[in-house]
Amino acid sequence: MNAALSSLGSWPGAAAAGFIGLGDGEGSAGIPLDATVEGPADRVFRWASITKVLTALCIWVAVEEGTVAWDDPAGPPGSTLADLLSHASGLSSNSDAVMTQPRRRRIYSNSGIESAARHLERRAGISFFEYLSEGVLGPLQLDATRLDGSPAHGARGPLTDLLKLARELLEPTLVSHGTLALATSVACPGLAGVLPGFGRQAPNDWGLGVEIRDSKSPHWTGRNNSPSTFGHFGQAGGFVWVDPDRGLALAALGEAPFGPWAANAWPLLSDSVIASSPGYLSSPGGQRSP
Repeated sequence: MNAALSSLGSWPGAAAAGFIGLGDGEGSAGIPLDATVEGPADRVFRWASITKVLTALCIWVAVEEGTVAWDDPAGPPGSTLADLLSHASGLSSNSDAVMTQPRRRRIYSNSGIESAARHLERRAGISFFEYLSEGVLGPLQLDATRLDGSPAHGARGPLTDLLKLARELLEPTLVSHGTLALATSVACPGLAGVLPGFGRQAPNDWGLGVEIRDSKSPHWTGRNNSPSTFGHFGQAGGFVWVDPDRGLALAALGEAPFGPWAANAWPLLSDSVIASSPGYLSSPGGQRSP
């Protein structure tokens, strides 16, 4: 087993993990040529809320195509498409109940992501799944990934496909670097809220569909991830993060649901991968070695 991924063997149940660096080549099937992988990489796992990253990328594509715009009115009165993606619309977690006015508090909301997908459907005149298939799944060759149900948590797929998605978020081909930079910057800075599984965070920073690490503690990424790290984890037992400062991405999927074991194991795996990456020190602060 690769030393950086050796802790994967202690996870409950089957699991697969892999990491890639910026500039790694592609193999003939579009899988990163230099990806380091352990576990059943072709096994299909539930992605749960990692699905939100896939949905977000689809909406980023739609913005570039002019189908939708960040400031489109969407969701509760006064809310925009950007507010829905950044969990700042005021919607509750799993219903259309409005908990607060937009941009007052970060309320993690599956309903908000679903509302964003419905907005895209109305503007495009086709189903969200069709737009996702034509705009993301097909071009990235995510051939084994399916969306069954909610665009907030309904995807299933193998680690190989999640690594292709991670590579796209390291070096975009479907959207511009400008769009990626905007979508992975903090939306509505300063909002506090609860990060599921890790308690109240102030601030609880998010981009447009992805969580941003910043200075959150505790957190599911590593102690040595840079503040610019973005991504998502899922209650089904997996995660993906991209650290643009380090030019590194890590993805993991498993069959054991999120719990205290994951809150301990995931940061350890992340720091192990970071420590193994050439050109960087493993000390806090994420400094580039000379």
